[in-house]
Amino acid sequence: MDVPLTWQLAKLAVSIGVVLGLSMIAERVSTRVAGLLSGYPLGTAIALFFIGLEISPAFATQSAVHTLAGFSATLALGGGYLLCARRDGLPGVLAGSAGGFIAWLAVSLLLTQVEFTRLTGTLTTLAAIVLFIRLYRRVPDTAAGPRGGFSWAALGLRAALAAGIIFLITGLAHVMPAAWAGVMAAFPVTMYPFLVILHLTHGAAPVATVIKHYPAGLGSLLCYALCVSLTYERFGLLVGTLAGFVVATAWLLAWTRLQAWFAARRTRSPSTST
Repeated sequence: MDVPLTWQLAKLAVSIGVVLGLSMIAERVSTRVAGLLSGYPLGTAIALFFIGLEISPAFATQSAVHTLAGFSATLALGGGYLLCARRDGLPGVLAGSAGGFIAWLAVSLLLTQVEFTRLTGTLTTLAAIVLFIRLYRRVPDTAAGPRGGFSWAALGLRAALAAGIIFLITGLAHVMPAAWAGVMAAFPVTMYPFLVILHLTHGAAPVATVIKHYPAGLGSLLCYALCVSLTYERFGLLVGTLAGFVVATAWLLAWTRLQAWFAARRTRSPSTST
């Protein structure tokens, strides 16, 4: 079907705004918080919503089921990027991108061969989250120091990457089966451009910090995809999207509080032992 221009412009505006927001958080708050928010259902919400709008809520529902497992491919992309992006500047970005895309494609090819249900898709990604959290436990936390605001070149790069990925995913969904559309909807639409920008402006170390904390924030994405897979057909795209964000936010708040509780316990442990 022909996609109205207003829908295309909406995709463009939302994609740019989300990536800019993550970049500002990394510079003004912390890369750790940015990593957690990179796991918030931003790009996935945009992709699934416009897939449902342009094709049908039923197709978006089927895609969302495969999205649950597709987050494992996203974790693989982060791992591939981290493994290959050891240098600062453009060479590090190119090497990290190549490693990340190869890892994402390899895992995606495996995932699309499986008929996932909501349960098996969720369990697959939960197992991947545990695995990557353990793999990243020795990665140091590095803050991204301020480097003087946003340049026009950086703004253009953010716009091109975010919008290009969204348009590619939603466009391919018109000609590909729901399994591939779902896995593509799990692609880190907002995180990947954010990693590229952060890498170019601050180097490889803060990028590693964002990737390290990304799996911990992925629970909200799982909650979102699971919720919309249950609500899109029954209640419509707008209500399903709103319900998904409510559930995802509740999970993220609970996870943040749990992390704070564990951190407080670790802080008190040395004093109580002495």
